[in-house]
Amino acid sequence: MSFQTINYMLSDTFSDNVLIIYCFVDDFMKGINTKTDKQRKFTDAQIISTALIAAKKFKGNYHAALDFLASYEGFYRLDKGVFSMRLHRLKPIIELIFKHLSYTIKSLNISKNYIIDTFPISVCRNIRIKNCRLLTGENYRGFNNSKKEWFYGFKIQIITTEDGTPVQFDVFCGETGDVTAFQCTQISLEEGSNLYGDKAYNDYDEEDLLCQCEQIYLKPHRKSNSKRKDLPFQVFLKNHIRKQVENSFAMITDLLPRHIHATSTEGFLLKILLFILAFTIL
Repeated sequence: MSFQTINYMLSDTFSDNVLIIYCFVDDFMKGINTKTDKQRKFTDAQIISTALIAAKKFKGNYHAALDFLASYEGFYRLDKGVFSMRLHRLKPIIELIFKHLSYTIKSLNISKNYIIDTFPISVCRNIRIKNCRLLTGENYRGFNNSKKEWFYGFKIQIITTEDGTPVQFDVFCGETGDVTAFQCTQISLEEGSNLYGDKAYNDYDEEDLLCQCEQIYLKPHRKSNSKRKDLPFQVFLKNHIRKQVENSFAMITDLLPRHIHATSTEGFLLKILLFILAFTIL
């Protein structure tokens, strides 16, 4: 870790981020009346906060986050193995935090405009697929259209607000197509919402079903041979919103390290959840 990085970590901005995350998690856990052992020197709120700080500032490295917070933020120095074990037990609470946070964000979204898209997360490089221990099977091999390359891992389908704040995400195998993933997803948006997507989401049946049953209006970019042509102002609006979400997805992918270290599939998926939740909070 460079001196510039350490100086930034010691700045008021980073300390404020730690305080914001901890207060948010601690107040949430008090609100749902979780039972905690008073004899513990490292509370459950500190466990979740440390994991979120690790995702936000340390590329998901739990050990580095534990060491830094113990040295400079006054946290109790906890063993990494004990930390990982307790963190896995708290996964349902972490999922509940994201669920309640997304509900609040959707209730405050007056425009009711949302964007849906997918991005891949590789477990390993293609040359190491045969030696991969986390995943096995060809169903995890997918193709990244934007980079024109194959990958081995998961495909994340995410729904964000117009300004790029995530409100829902689902994880699929790498080979899953965008339309197939969309058809398997329960869209949790309020009535009257507009859901924008790229050309891969041109599914007339699903579009009509969402409109009639959920009053959610799917508005994908139309293909050149589409039977439902867009008017010029609709094309302009979709392109404008599309540029905003591309910037948001770039920020989320920049938050991810080149290689997510995990010893199990459950741990890998938990880190994906932490990365998205950390991005949503800060």
